Amino acid sequence: MPKVKTNRVKYPEGWELVEPTLSELQAKMREAENDPHDGKRKCEALWPIFKIAHQKSRYIFDLYHRRKEISHELYEFCLDQGYADRNIIAKWKKPGYERLCCLRCIQPRDHNFNTTCVCRVPKHLREEKVIECVHCGCKGCASGD
Repeated sequence: MPKVKTNRVKYPEGWELVEPTLSELQAKMREAENDPHDGKRKCEALWPIFKIAHQKSRYIFDLYHRRKEISHELYEFCLDQGYADRNIIAKWKKPGYERLCCLRCIQPRDHNFNTTCVCRVPKHLREEKVIECVHCGCKGCASGD
């Protein structure tokens, strides 16, 4: 007889600390996904989703690496369950990427001339003062700003 798979997840200790904020961000994410995108460009419809995903990952990153308020077990649980993005957190640990908004901004294949996004250019080096990233709507995520 085959094993019966259950959908019960064992939450680690300290989950009650992060659960209200993560559930609030999940509700915002559902609202952003269901929001009508009439009159917006195709890429603009995804900007709120990128922003909320960034907020969730930054929240978990700050709790574990900066404030040290959650355990390693809870941190790994959040990464494994998809509450935070493991790849962007790995970039935030490296110098020069502390304020990175999304991974698409540093992938050269997604941009002209195989470079990075315009939002990665420090503000004092830009000719135009107001810019927006086409991929995520970021107005500037260079760590040197």
